[in-house]
Amino acid sequence: MSPHRNGNLSVMPLQEFVLDGFGGGPQTQALLFALFLVLYLVAILGNLTMIVVITLDACLHSPVYFFLKNLSFLDLCYSSVIYPSALTDLLSSSKVITLGGCITQFIFISLLLTTEGFLLAVMAYDRFMAICSPLLTLRYPITMCPSVCAHLMLDCYCGGCLSSILQTILHSITFSLPFCSSNHIDHFLCDVPPLLKLACADTTINELVLFSICGLIIVGTTLMVLTSYGYITVTILRMRSGGGRHKLFSTCGSHMTAVCLFYGTLFVMYAQPGAVESMEQGKVVSVFYTLVVLMLNPLIYSLRNKEVKDGLRRLGQKHTAT
Repeated sequence: MSPHRNGNLSVMPLQEFVLDGFGGGPQTQALLFALFLVLYLVAILGNLTMIVVITLDACLHSPVYFFLKNLSFLDLCYSSVIYPSALTDLLSSSKVITLGGCITQFIFISLLLTTEGFLLAVMAYDRFMAICSPLLTLRYPITMCPSVCAHLMLDCYCGGCLSSILQTILHSITFSLPFCSSNHIDHFLCDVPPLLKLACADTTINELVLFSICGLIIVGTTLMVLTSYGYITVTILRMRSGGGRHKLFSTCGSHMTAVCLFYGTLFVMYAQPGAVESMEQGKVVSVFYTLVVLMLNPLIYSLRNKEVKDGLRRLGQKHTAT
């Protein structure tokens, strides 16, 4: 199909895009490659370690660590959807991605990102059930039995799938927009904000859809997390034992740190009007929530958690003994 004219801009249906990524010469690209490779390998190693330790150490077979293992699995998948191709593009002169590849990457990013948001809310609910009510605390092993935990985890994945399908359907308008003559996406991944920059048509509705969907998910799950931790904080402050307060604050602090990093960067990127205005800011924020946060999560949960450190020690001693 031949391009047609729209004012002074040629408009055409695009079947492939070029991911510009980060600017700079070969030295800058090589430096970014080395930096991202190190961060990616640390993220992979850290999350794999958490999965292995929680799986092999019987002392960590509890609801909180079941959810933490799934969080590590999601982080492992999420970083692997983006960074192998991003690292390849940094060393390649051809950074082409097909329209189908772009849509596929968007679907998986949406699926994994939304599922992680739901999982963080479920983890906050789990801590609420374990801490806040003496009656609930006594019944906690029954209330949060393995079948219930598996059901909650399945709900997270189903919610992520439904959200991804809904977002893909609604954002299909974006993928069918008339794009201007340039097919260069000013980003290192396929996402809606940089695609909107290429459109020749009015994108107000598309931006409103993006803001509404992401805002609803982020605000809804954030409210659940804040409500749970509001009750948890009040309960901890009422405790007479200083040692008990310190232990619970340390345990819950890890989760709250991960929540703040995750939701904070997503809010900056998606849940505020005009989020698509600065692509340079968008790329930096994207690196943070697609790689840096995923790398930090295992460190946050292992360094601040005595049980995980003990599990690592037991696993190391068992390996040495054999």
